[in-house]
Amino acid sequence: MEGEVAALQAEAECDEPAATPSAPIRLVVAISSRALFDLSEAHRVFEEQGVEAYHAYQVANEGEILAPGVAFALTRKLLALNDKLGERGRVEVILLSRNSSDTGLRVFNSIRHHGLAIRCAAFTSGASPYRYVSAFGAHLFLSADRDDVRQALAAGCAAATILPAPARESVAGDEQLRLAFDGDAVLFSDESEQIFRAEGLEAFTANEVASARQPLSDGPFKGFLLALRRIQALFPIDEVPLRTALITARGAPTHERVVRTLRAWNIRIDESLFLDGLGKGPFLAAFDADIFFDDQEHHCRDTLGHVATGHVPHGVANAG
Repeated sequence: MEGEVAALQAEAECDEPAATPSAPIRLVVAISSRALFDLSEAHRVFEEQGVEAYHAYQVANEGEILAPGVAFALTRKLLALNDKLGERGRVEVILLSRNSSDTGLRVFNSIRHHGLAIRCAAFTSGASPYRYVSAFGAHLFLSADRDDVRQALAAGCAAATILPAPARESVAGDEQLRLAFDGDAVLFSDESEQIFRAEGLEAFTANEVASARQPLSDGPFKGFLLALRRIQALFPIDEVPLRTALITARGAPTHERVVRTLRAWNIRIDESLFLDGLGKGPFLAAFDADIFFDDQEHHCRDTLGHVATGHVPHGVANAG
């Protein structure tokens, strides 16, 4: 958001010690202030008038509570998992922001007002905060800044650009967290997508049928999916408070390799939809996903009207 200094000047704040090897199972999600709250007006001031005007605007509006952003409802559900986990596990949400701690005070005032249990933060005064993703042990990084997301992905962390959309309102009594993923270049590598783009559908299908028993390589979101699975495993199967779905354009017979890959990883996906090229939006709405992750921008544009969407700028679809 803010480009006050070229060199990194980070201020990390946390009122709790780092986790130890004996700590409960952890799920850590890092999120930017523009993904969590609606900072569109403040960002407009920054882009049109510069750093000093932005600083003055944020300080002058410190007492004005920010409205929820695209990932606000997701964040609330993530943190609500702690009520069910008890001592068995813990979900942490970390704020990573290009604000300084001075201009970020409005963000923390809003966090407190909305009752979000976010205690750790890194304010980098204009520099990219992606380098703190691994320092905090984050399994996922969500940001409105595409460059920060690309750098986090290159560093080996699951990351997605939260696309602009109206914030979703939470439905009273709906506490289950539902996360949906595309397959190739998200959960899996883009090795098969490369064949599709270079040689076409027929070559892609022939390769997948011939390689059906050869697991696909890891994609950027495999580690995050494993972390979710560890949380799920703490609950009886009929009481799990989070649900996952694979929603892919693949259809039969190319589905078999995906099924066998997940089996080889010892990962259970709660719902798998093989759509054979059908639009994903209506199916995401039916699943009632809190967020969907896809590597292809045109799919993301199609799903925005249905669910919060994170674009994963990874793989051949995002080359160049």
